[in-house]
Amino acid sequence: MFSDEYFMKIAYQEALIAYEKDEVPVGAVCVCQNQVIARAHNLVESLQDVTAHAEMLAITSASNFIGGKYLSGCTLYVSLEPCVMCAGALFWSQIDKLVFGAFDEKRGFLSLKKCILQPKTQIVSGILHNECSDLIKSFFNKKRG
Repeated sequence: MFSDEYFMKIAYQEALIAYEKDEVPVGAVCVCQNQVIARAHNLVESLQDVTAHAEMLAITSASNFIGGKYLSGCTLYVSLEPCVMCAGALFWSQIDKLVFGAFDEKRGFLSLKKCILQPKTQIVSGILHNECSDLIKSFFNKKRG
């Protein structure tokens, strides 16, 4: 049995790939029955697509892997708290569990003070929080000079 930390480390590796591509360093992996079925990182700049968030790409890839639109029985691990757009997609995907590392106090879906995920979706936060948070801070510090 693998732990949330184990899979978050894989999402963090995806975030590092995004960092190297000069993308906002967010990584995501979708897991079903202890198997990674999708992995992604932000590609907003590379694709010039505002919807190319790691979560959105992982959801699409996982849906393709499963052969259906619902991700019940799956867990999404993401290095940063999802934005409202990604949380909405997670709502529609009916994902069972969301695990994220760093909080996004400005743009994260929890800033709404109302959960917009399916009521049955389990939320776990703070896994590898320091590492994920430090990577985001490092990226934006580098951008600001």
